[in-house]
Amino acid sequence: MSGVRSRFMTRWARVATAGVVTVLLGATAAACGDADAAGGGGSGGTTDVTIGAVSNGAAKETVVKVDPVESIRNEVPKEILDKGRLVIGSGFLPTGAAPLGFVGTDQKTLTGSEPDLGRLVAAVLGLEPVNNNATWENLFVGIDSGRTDVGFSNITDTEQRKQKYDFACYRQDNLGFEALASNPFTFDGTAKSLAGRTFSVGKGTNQEKILLQWQTELQASGQNLDIKYYPDVNSTYLALTSGKIDAYFTPNPSISYHVTQTATSPQPTRSAGTYSGAGASLQGLICATTKKDSGLAKPLADAVNHLIQTGRYKQWLDTWNLANEAIPTSEINPPGLPLTNS
Repeated sequence: MSGVRSRFMTRWARVATAGVVTVLLGATAAACGDADAAGGGGSGGTTDVTIGAVSNGAAKETVVKVDPVESIRNEVPKEILDKGRLVIGSGFLPTGAAPLGFVGTDQKTLTGSEPDLGRLVAAVLGLEPVNNNATWENLFVGIDSGRTDVGFSNITDTEQRKQKYDFACYRQDNLGFEALASNPFTFDGTAKSLAGRTFSVGKGTNQEKILLQWQTELQASGQNLDIKYYPDVNSTYLALTSGKIDAYFTPNPSISYHVTQTATSPQPTRSAGTYSGAGASLQGLICATTKKDSGLAKPLADAVNHLIQTGRYKQWLDTWNLANEAIPTSEINPPGLPLTNS
């Protein structure tokens, strides 16, 4: 993964609980290249798409009924229609990244918010979803070679990537603050709301860069925020539960996952606010990614917009506790992170 996303994914991969990681390491081979076990398709009629399947508590399993939309299906390139399948690429090997994409507790199903949306989109297009899970680098090799039709893998829209790929966006790309539910801290989008508090952040990450900028802004006005670093995620969460820090500043999906894992614990956590991963001047976006000029971006965007209009998009986000990353409409190739920040 290039740029800031590589550092994000490294952090997300570490968030998975030890039990999930054990499952993932024993099951990655089974997740590659199989016809989708969590929701088949075809142009014949209604598809039952199971979202949140075998997710180890990261989501509540739900069956969503989706009818193919002929007008959108007719936009799909003929070579894909003739195959009857939509090959969906993921880049979650070797360890997975809950809640985005990971091997489920049955040790074979690729579950997570990203493959689930791919299944829903395939159903709108009347195509059978085939999920290919690979490493991040090989995900793009698959798209480049034509072996993979589209990537659903937490791919950020950047101007650099748009030189090779087309995007149909479906989710905000946000960072967030995770705090104890008992802590009144809430981020309001300004540095002022951080004054006098203590935060943890991963070294060398995009979020550290942003937090240091806020610290400099506060210091210029005679205020401050404290930053503490810990060697791993477990140490960070220990500091959070013991009150040594007010919040952990990290990618929002990892917070969404951890909140579900702590919900029934003696010290549950919550999201205390989000911030665009692209910074104050641009809302970062996560997009379905296809080979440039493949002709697939428009039907993908139209399929996502159909899911938005019918309420299934909201159902998908709610299932994975990602409602705070909703977008009002899917756009094709909107402004992305500039070349200087890609």
